[in-house]
Amino acid sequence: MSALKAPPAPSRQRLGLSLFVLATAQLVIALDFNVVYVALPSIGSGLGFSAQDLQWVVSAYVVATAGFLLLGGRTTDLVGRRRVFVVAALLYAGSSLVGGLAGSATVLVAVRAVQGIGGALLFPATLSLINTLFSEGPARNRALAVWGAAGAGGLCFGSLLGGVLVDAFGWPSVFYVNVPLAGAIAVAGWILFPADEVRGRRREFDVAGALAATGGITLLVFVLVHAPEAGWTSVSVLGCSVASVALLAAFAVIETRTRDPLTPARLFAHRSLVAAMGLTAVFSATFSSLPYFLTLYFQTVRGYSALETGLAFLVPALVVAAGTKAGELAVGAIGMTKTLLGSLLLGAAGAALLALGLTADGSYARVLPGIVLLSAGQGAGWTAMWIAAAAGVAPGDQGVASGLASTTLQVGGAVGLAVLVAVADTGRHGGLTGDALRLALLGDIRTAVYVIAAGICLGTVVLLAFRRVPAPLTPAPPASQAP
Repeated sequence: MSALKAPPAPSRQRLGLSLFVLATAQLVIALDFNVVYVALPSIGSGLGFSAQDLQWVVSAYVVATAGFLLLGGRTTDLVGRRRVFVVAALLYAGSSLVGGLAGSATVLVAVRAVQGIGGALLFPATLSLINTLFSEGPARNRALAVWGAAGAGGLCFGSLLGGVLVDAFGWPSVFYVNVPLAGAIAVAGWILFPADEVRGRRREFDVAGALAATGGITLLVFVLVHAPEAGWTSVSVLGCSVASVALLAAFAVIETRTRDPLTPARLFAHRSLVAAMGLTAVFSATFSSLPYFLTLYFQTVRGYSALETGLAFLVPALVVAAGTKAGELAVGAIGMTKTLLGSLLLGAAGAALLALGLTADGSYARVLPGIVLLSAGQGAGWTAMWIAAAAGVAPGDQGVASGLASTTLQVGGAVGLAVLVAVADTGRHGGLTGDALRLALLGDIRTAVYVIAAGICLGTVVLLAFRRVPAPLTPAPPASQAP
């Protein structure tokens, strides 16, 4: 494998088209993750999933994405940003086509795992392209805001689009919709993005480290997803936990002994990147877990239909999209740390206000103030933490830096949801029905939202702690020296 050097800067018009393609890639990732939720009942009945196994239509994607992100990030640095982007988009298109044609539950779960691997390649490749095509500062901040807004749009329209497609064309259509989108961005990316250039020095790919990291992280996320259903003391959970710890320990040892590590140690001297990794974990464990409980509230407590639930998520998605732009402007005006701190405090206040507004029979307007505050903080924080993750990182390390931050994002989400589901313990009301069940679930959901507010406050502690860590004594190596 060959390491990369920074490509020559494209023209302004080409940069605008490139940003459109990169934002569309984020839209595809968000759509692919969200559009399936509405189709789950139809998928279950159409392919004969048991109620216990249906969750793996979602979980297979989550586990594969989390496990392969770090590998995807370093592959982007070594193989080439454009190459990885195009291959990942084609992988999305091909697996989506197979998913629509799937005739069995096993095939569909396997397809979702392949889509997850595609996401693990596409996400860091997209971020790495943004962070190398756009210079650090206002230009990059603006590009990240556009990219984040596209993701918010995908989350919003995913639920709505899923409901429309399933009603009109059946569940396979939620997979077919990705085929032309992913195929188009693959072609556009190959045409628009700068060709991957190589440096003279050859280097080896850290195969042992890649296998250990991918296996260890995949098993860790599998345990977090599977344990609430199987039991934390089950043989499968305990066995996978031991294997995960062993593989991650082996990875740590391998990285200290190999000449070309998967995760160069110098990256952990970047205060901004390490802080961003901690924040992405907290962010995903809190902000990203909230839709699970809001869906439960809207559909189970309030009795909303799937379409009404999708419409209920329209306002928060729009506010998140506006928040990404506000985050970009705030970073330029008051700095990254103050923007992150403000977004976290705004989100915590919104979560607490939302918990107070949750009632068994109140109107949607009652929860709207909390949702708006929470979503504004979420959007601003999303932009700012990715700016932090890329700040000061050399072009040749942008892929693995994105992989590190997005891996903690995925693992944090899995940990957070597992903890929140355990705290809420909504499954303990098996003997209740009707209004008694609704009221019991309402109390559980409110408890979870209060815990989310407390978790967001924990994020401010993480941020302030890393603020006191001394900056690295040596600057990041230039592109011509970064391995």
